[in-house]
Amino acid sequence: MAVSLVPHAFYWAKSSKYFDGQPTIVRVSTVFGEDPDYWTLALLGTDQHAMPADFEIIAPAELPEEYPVRQAAE
Repeated sequence: MAVSLVPHAFYWAKSSKYFDGQPTIVRVSTVFGEDPDYWTLALLGTDQHAMPADFEIIAPAELPEEYPVRQAAE
């Protein structure tokens, strides 16, 4: 599935390098720059970031509206 990533969006993804190849939710991060060449995938539950090329993006992850994502500074 070819997916155009969106900054700060969540996706179901899997990688043989992370999480034993099991599907997980990742978030597109712009911490290293706003240009798509600098985007990484934040690995939720860790302090790690990975390159998008290391993952197969499965589908967008839809979060329930009643549970908005809060930023760390909130």
